[in-house]
Amino acid sequence: MFALIRSLFSKLAAETVDQGVLHNPVNIILISLMVAGLTAPTHAGAENAMTPLQRAASTPRGALKSPYADFANVAAEGHKIFLSHDCGSCHGGGGGGGMAAPLTNEVWIYGDDDDTLFRVIALGTGSLSPGDAFRRQGFVRKGSENVVGPMPPFGEIFKTDDEIWKLIAWIRSVQCERRASGCQ
Repeated sequence: MFALIRSLFSKLAAETVDQGVLHNPVNIILISLMVAGLTAPTHAGAENAMTPLQRAASTPRGALKSPYADFANVAAEGHKIFLSHDCGSCHGGGGGGGMAAPLTNEVWIYGDDDDTLFRVIALGTGSLSPGDAFRRQGFVRKGSENVVGPMPPFGEIFKTDDEIWKLIAWIRSVQCERRASGCQ
């Protein structure tokens, strides 16, 4: 793409204003194409146009999968995200629990697969889930905790899926460290 733009700019630069660069219809078309190419959304930009909340609400259950199979590689970034969004005020600074469920338990309240964790974070749970979306997708508690309230939805607060996947990577790393059985 950049090679094409460079060659088009070279062609335009070769002509002078005296020759009527902007009066030549071909040049106007070339300039329009360059501007369109520079301002068109990229594939990555189009992918991130959907918020995590929208993705969780519109993606079939079971279809969300972390791109970080080796979660240890991005766990530190996930911890920064955890701290920057003040997740520790409910889950404890190290994920060990507080007024919300600990992230270190053997059994998580709704399950521990990628899809479920993404939806818990993006949609929230209970009365705080927009339109009761989490329950309507068929999620039920698998375990019980002394929890003060439901999880609020963070799918509009996190701007990209990648932030949530990195957060999940950190949660998995903490869970592995604290569980006697480690990680499978």
